[in-house]
Order: sequence, then C-alpha cells, then structure tokens
Amino acid sequence: MMITRRNPVTAAMFLVLHFIALAGLYLTLQAQLLAALQILVYAGAIMVLVLFVIMLLNLGKDEQLTEKLNTRSIVTFAFAAVLLLQLGSVFLGQPTSYTQISDQAGTIGTVEAIGESLFSSFIFPFEAISLLLLAAIVGAILLAKRKLES
Repeated sequence: MMITRRNPVTAAMFLVLHFIALAGLYLTLQAQLLAALQILVYAGAIMVLVLFVIMLLNLGKDEQLTEKLNTRSIVTFAFAAVLLLQLGSVFLGQPTSYTQISDQAGTIGTVEAIGESLFSSFIFPFEAISLLLLAAIVGAILLAKRKLES
C-alpha cells in the first residue's frame, strides 16, 4: 500500500504500518528486543523525522506528481507480476523440512548479544548510518530554505 499512494504523508503512514508488522515478525522469531526497538526507533523516531522532512519540503500540488503510462510503468508492472508469481509458488508449494526454530534463538535476540554484536562487529555501519541520517536532515533543511528564499 505504501508504494501505491500518491500522497507522501499517506505513504509514510503505511510505512509505519509495515514497520509494526515487521516488529510482529521479530516477535515470532523470539527477538523481543528487536521488536521493541523496531517500534521505538523506526516506527517512532525515524518516521517522525521522515514526516517532518516531507512536510518541510512542501511538495505542493498533486497534479505535478501524476505520471502517465510509459515504458518504466510497464516494466514495473511486469516485475510486480513476476514477484507475485514467485510469492505464490513459495506459499502454495511443497513445505520444507525447516519447521523448528534454532536452539540458539533464545540467546541471539537478547540485549547482551545484540549489544555485543552492535558495538564490536558492527560499530562502523552503526556510525555510518548516523552520519547518513544527519546528512539527510541537513539536505532537507537546505532544500526547504532554498524554496523559501526564492
């Protein structure tokens, strides 16, 4: 639903719904901390930031956002049809032998395991994401300021 909406605020709200559904998937995998962080960080803080940037940019009239049917749209619909066929074959196909959760699932999703992994193996990507978000905020403010000055 998010990618089919023309209104960016409505699309962002459907993205929040997707983040909540993803947190539910984390709960089924016995990763309670990741589910809580998904709700707090992504569905909460990041989406507030995204909505702030969308409203700051003030996209204007909806007529300018409309697209006509072109080659890119046809290719997009073809890829979507192939994806739906693949998903149908996965869900309607023969079941696999993977029916049990791993024995380590209870220890992988703990606060200690995630903190150890995040601040040892993944410290560089963690800091890179923070710099990327900072650059996005600064860029949005500069774009909005340029629109206000003209």
